[in-house]
Parts: sequence; C-alpha cells; structure tokens
Amino acid sequence: MRILLILIFAPLISLALLYFLFPGRLVAFARWALRKRGGTVQKSVAVDGRDWPYLEGGDPAKPLLLLVHGFAGDKDNWSMIAPYLTRDYHIIAPDLPGFGQNERNPQLAYDIAAQTARLKQFADALGLDRPHVAGNSMGGWIALRYAIDYPDALATLTLLDNAGVNGANESDLQKQAANEDYNPLIIANLEDADRLVAMVVHKPPYLPPRLKPVFYADALKYRDQLDAIFWVIATEGRDHPLNDRLGEVKVPTQIIWGRHDRLLDVSCVPVLEAGIAGSESHIFEHVGHVPMIEDPKATAAVMKGFLAKH
Repeated sequence: MRILLILIFAPLISLALLYFLFPGRLVAFARWALRKRGGTVQKSVAVDGRDWPYLEGGDPAKPLLLLVHGFAGDKDNWSMIAPYLTRDYHIIAPDLPGFGQNERNPQLAYDIAAQTARLKQFADALGLDRPHVAGNSMGGWIALRYAIDYPDALATLTLLDNAGVNGANESDLQKQAANEDYNPLIIANLEDADRLVAMVVHKPPYLPPRLKPVFYADALKYRDQLDAIFWVIATEGRDHPLNDRLGEVKVPTQIIWGRHDRLLDVSCVPVLEAGIAGSESHIFEHVGHVPMIEDPKATAAVMKGFLAKH
C-alpha cells in the first residue's frame, strides 16, 4: 500500500516542486510533451547564412503542409494542432526571422515582401516541392503574399485570421493603434499580459502566476524590437493592403476566421471571398484570433476537409 501511494503521489510532488522552484523547467517540459504528442521534433537549416529553427512532424511520404506563425509568435504556435495534422500530413513550422529562436537582427527589413522572400528561401533550402501553405495573422499575410509572388510554388493556401486585407469594419486593434502612439500587442510588464491575452483569445485560459515570467520572458526581453516590427507591418497594412491584388491568387484557397477576433475584424472574410475566385470560408462562432490554439481539433478538421479535396 505504501508503495502504491508513493507511485501515485510522487509525480504530483515532482510537478509541485517544478512549479514552485523551477517554473522554467516545467514550461520546457510542457513544451516537450506537447511536441511529443504531436509527433514533432525541432530541426534547423542554414538559409542565406542564417540558422532557421523549425518543427517537423508526420510521414514525409504524406502531403506537405508549411505552417507560418504570426506576429510575436513562433513555431510552437502550431504545437496544439499538430496532433490532429501529423496523422495525415507532413508538417513543417519554422520560426521566422525576428521571432522565436531565429535571428533577432534589428537591422533586417521586416516588411512582408522581405519576409515572404525569406520564407521562399527556407522552402527552397529544404527542397519543399509545392507544399500546402497555411498562415495565421501576420503569417497569413505572408502566406497570401507567397501565393501572389510564387504562384507555382504552392498547392493550396489556407488563411487563418490573416492580416494584410482591410475589411468593412475596423478591429479593436486598428482603433487603438490609429494614432500610432500605442501598440496594444506589446506588454509593458507582467500585469499587462492578461490584457493582451484577453484581446487575442476569446476565452482566455488561466495561467498560474509562477509561470507568467517564463511565458512572457520573450515578449519583455524583445519588447522594443517587437514594437518596431509591429509599426513596420501596421503601416504597410494601412497604406498597402492586398485588397486589390487578391485576384492574383490562383491556387485553391480556404479562409478560416474567429467571429470574436479583436485584432482583425471578421468583415475581412467577405473581402477575401469576393477577391479570391473559388475560395471557401469557415467562421468559428466561439473563437478569437488564433483558431489553431483556441480550438485545434475543430480547426484541423476544417483544414483537412479542404485539403483532402486538393
């Protein structure tokens, strides 16, 4: 009986110790477990003298899916949806320059055309032959530009709450950033993090206080650089949206959006539908800006339903 009790409570005690004494290790363990569940491993490839970390999972013999994260995100933004994708697809999810574990060079150009060209170099370095390309937020904008600039280099396009297009209604983000003196996507301190999460996610999850310094260490450490990148792309989105170039997209396209997206208003969906011939759309009624995180199973089902036809 004593041995049984030890076996039951030892893991709980270990987790408690990690939480209170080593929260960073607990977060690292959770990240490892999530990747393990999704069947992904971290790899890297040299691209134009720059090391690109990326996650890879699934059978290489299966259809290839290239996943592009959004602003202030990284490759692990796709780790929650990975378990539902790697059964049927070979997935690749990189860290873009300026984010995650990729180079954080403040001298690089971070406009969408530059990032799109770098993503194409990454795909070429890995020998990715006409992958299905999916992107969220800024990553969706890059994916959209990828389809315009390299129409023969991808099989399909999936846009998840993508930036780069203006809808009929302004989002909360656009309204708050209108005067260019306040960036809602940058946090000043840990207390500010709850506000940011509530803006991005429709139903914010509870994050224990001991884990907040670990989760938001990157956002605080690179706060100034992230702020600079934000204004580059925000200005580009305001002055040079892709509304008038949507007709240049010639690959089958799927549009996925969260009804409660406060960063990019759902009124962008009819603009994309009208501009991209033959496109399909799905709006989640219970989701905000990041469908692949807020409801990964349902999002994967919608994505796979579309991809299976192409």
